[in-house]
Amino acid sequence: MGLNVVAVDVGGTFTDVVYVKEDGSIGCLKVLTNPRKPELAIYKGLEMCGLKPRVLIHASTLATNLIRGQVGLEIPKIALITTRGFRDIIEIGRQNRPKLYDPFFEKPKPLVPREYRFEVTERIDYTGRIVEPLNLREVEDIGVKLKDNGIESVAIVFLHSYINSIHEEMAGDIIKKYVKYVSLSSKVSSEPREYERTSTTVINALLKPVVSRYLSSLKKEVSPLGVEEIYIMSSVGGLIDIEEAVERPVQIIESGPAAGIVATAVFARELGLTRVVGFDMGGTTAKAGSVIDFNPTIVSEYEVGGEVHHGRVIKGSGYPIRFPFIDLAEVSAGGGTIIWRDYEGALHVGPMSAGSEPGPACYGLGGVNPTITDANLVLGRIGLKLANGLIILNYDLAEKSLSKLGNPVEVAYEALQLVNLEMARAVRLVTIERGLNPEEFVLIAYGGAGPQHAVFIAEEIGIKTVIIPPHPGLFSAMGLLLADWKFEARKAYPANLEDSFRELEEHLINKVGDVDYFIRYADV
Repeated sequence: MGLNVVAVDVGGTFTDVVYVKEDGSIGCLKVLTNPRKPELAIYKGLEMCGLKPRVLIHASTLATNLIRGQVGLEIPKIALITTRGFRDIIEIGRQNRPKLYDPFFEKPKPLVPREYRFEVTERIDYTGRIVEPLNLREVEDIGVKLKDNGIESVAIVFLHSYINSIHEEMAGDIIKKYVKYVSLSSKVSSEPREYERTSTTVINALLKPVVSRYLSSLKKEVSPLGVEEIYIMSSVGGLIDIEEAVERPVQIIESGPAAGIVATAVFARELGLTRVVGFDMGGTTAKAGSVIDFNPTIVSEYEVGGEVHHGRVIKGSGYPIRFPFIDLAEVSAGGGTIIWRDYEGALHVGPMSAGSEPGPACYGLGGVNPTITDANLVLGRIGLKLANGLIILNYDLAEKSLSKLGNPVEVAYEALQLVNLEMARAVRLVTIERGLNPEEFVLIAYGGAGPQHAVFIAEEIGIKTVIIPPHPGLFSAMGLLLADWKFEARKAYPANLEDSFRELEEHLINKVGDVDYFIRYADV
């Protein structure tokens, strides 16, 4: 009997696969992630199912890894075309300083070098009136320069294009003759605030070639197995098709973590819990997000690629994105997080991770640094088999790695205290620092390592009830199967709010066909 739907969540250490057969039965498995070619791990997972899937639902950390500069991911050469006088907007940014008293502070490096930021003559005012027509000759000349310099992707951002996008569309039609990938701010982030709109469009242009190649390679890999349709989890917790993901990849940056919160919301509804915190601890990081009245908390702006202090993104240290995201706090604390001592002998946990290659020392795959998984093994908190026997742990190697830092049992115990405190900060961020009382919440813990630490974190933060779902290590992949298809449209400065909502809804119906329901947001 053929396989109907399969969900694949690619994490930093494991790739999780959950599949639904045509008779409604569910199966699951894990394979080690291939950091450089994640689509190969997906192919292996599908092949191990032994059945032919028709629909593949996928969550990926590819976009996040590119922005963070993961080794093995080639950053494409991009350019920016903007209104004359505004080429430096992504470098000037805002006046807020993340480190007010640090005289050596350096602003984030612009994603587009100045020599690839071009200006054209055009002007549209705040009402949408054309003050100065677009100089088409200048755009043609820039197109030639882009091609000569090997530019792969371009962001086009003109002043007030969220009101009137005609100049961006005209410029985009010309530039497409010279460059394969073009991102228009009026299509990516049609909202005021020039710096944030420019930053969002530039990041979209940066991601577009990489995401396009990856999804094309993924489709090529899995098509022989019978896959006909591929859907991607977006950062807001809904599914989008490949075409939407390629056109606006900026919306899949938090693809993986969003799936877990979606599963948390569905699980909470089934249990009748109106206030829960989803806590996901995997091999590389730990994430937390709050769900109130069965709905994940959503934010309209997010910052990527910046500094994180105990799970809190330092405002102004990264690149802002104006797009809906599930509100998440993330810390560098996972099963593969490395334990180490500084020059003064103090014990530290993270932020470095052993990942899946070579992995914790106890994996026996060449890793020598002690990790949280090694600590849990030495303390007898986990058995010798992981992922249904996919990995057999070596106690002696774990003990040997920890012995380099002192008594292995004492080091393991202290390391777990440190990592639990760090992860409790993530839960505190999405409760106390959002004005919510954690004592009113239930903690739902999942991920490969989440249940091992959940009770300690709950005690630290004051949560009285902890729930571990079935198959917690595959819970995020299950969230992919439970997610709705979600497509987003927006409009700036509507003259009539109700009429504008109806206009956007008609646009989405024409785009995707049948729609079950709409969610309306107004940022006023």
